[in-house]
Amino acid sequence: MVSLAKYPEESAASAAQFLDADKTFKKIARRLIPLLFIIYLMANIDRVNVGIAQLQMKSDLGFTDAIYGMGAGIFFVSYALFELPNTYVMSRIGALKTIMLLTVGWGCVSSLTMFVRTPTSFYALRFLLGVFEAGFYPIVVYYLSRWFPLQRRAKAFALFSSGIVISGILAYPLSGAILKHMHDVGGLHGWQWMFPLEGLPCVVLGLLVPALLDESPERADWLSTDEKTMIAASLEAGAPASEGQTFAQVLRHPRLYALMAVYFAFAGAVAVVHFWTPTIIRSLGVTDIATIGLYSAVPSVISLVAMITIGARADRTRRLRESIVAMALVGGGTLCLLPFASGSLVVSLVLLSVAMAATLTFIPLFWASVPACLPGPGVANAIAAVATIGLLGGVVSPASIGWLKTHTGSMSIGIYIFGALFAAGGLLYAGATRNVANLRQREV
Repeated sequence: MVSLAKYPEESAASAAQFLDADKTFKKIARRLIPLLFIIYLMANIDRVNVGIAQLQMKSDLGFTDAIYGMGAGIFFVSYALFELPNTYVMSRIGALKTIMLLTVGWGCVSSLTMFVRTPTSFYALRFLLGVFEAGFYPIVVYYLSRWFPLQRRAKAFALFSSGIVISGILAYPLSGAILKHMHDVGGLHGWQWMFPLEGLPCVVLGLLVPALLDESPERADWLSTDEKTMIAASLEAGAPASEGQTFAQVLRHPRLYALMAVYFAFAGAVAVVHFWTPTIIRSLGVTDIATIGLYSAVPSVISLVAMITIGARADRTRRLRESIVAMALVGGGTLCLLPFASGSLVVSLVLLSVAMAATLTFIPLFWASVPACLPGPGVANAIAAVATIGLLGGVVSPASIGWLKTHTGSMSIGIYIFGALFAAGGLLYAGATRNVANLRQREV
């Protein structure tokens, strides 16, 4: 096989080389993505199942909407605080060992939520859940960026990130069924069964990570020498021209803070669709918990199709930047329309579906672009820094919407605010990345 050091992997100079590269990267995807996808799916189930658990927890424990909103939001406080520390751990022990420790940790913490009795214990366990989930997504982004060049990341990241969508398809019906059918089994409430049944599998998955995955292409004995050469050349060919910035240099770059603001706006919007969808559906007259779970899964089904389709199209057309902006504008605008459909279940489900599809599709597209926006040896810490500050939107959104709902009886104002912020974030991203050459490529 001819080395690709002289030829970018997407070059039209050799169709045979492209076919070899295509086959190799599909092989990598089949090897890496499934386990990471399942872990991410379970992470999101453990993160959002509190959204439907509240339908029993609030009455069983006497929690108000403000207490629930604070508990949902405090997860993001620790998530933000521990992004950089967990990334530092990764730099010391490697990505795979870090992923293992985090996965086992959040599986145990999620299971312990069955013992919650007071707001304080609720807050403490949600905080600890954030500690262990912190850094997982950025670490996987960094890990996959060592295997896939920029031109192939959108689809790969979309396949991995579809775990967040499928978790929505499974989490609400599964959690709703557990709440309904396990209630009073063994003298426990349904929500008490839900947390360990959905948390303990993560412990097993975490232990499988070092055994089934490899730290980098160089260490993969299932790749040939020629395949490793091709991967290295592809990563080098797709690297930004400004490669070489340290994390200290990245901290002085205005684009870092623009990306933080964009991700803050996104985190606020995604918290709306993740944490409040069951409550919105119940407010439309649906009372059966299992039915609420099924209806809540509808937007996730549509989001799954959108995420994979749009991610693949962004790779194919080289329109990653435009796709990111479009998802922010569509997602934010649709959220702003949601309160106007409060009298119709069908219209509300359509708007929730579009908003969730755009919001969740934004995730892999955005993170596929970040290594190109902040290149260099400091990229892992830069990714964590964006997630750290950006995810504070996940603190502000559920807490403020919960407070507004408690004091005004309506979530509309909060939905307007975070929908508008998300749309504005899309415009900010467009301006901040206008000079990033790799995001402006077109297929010839």
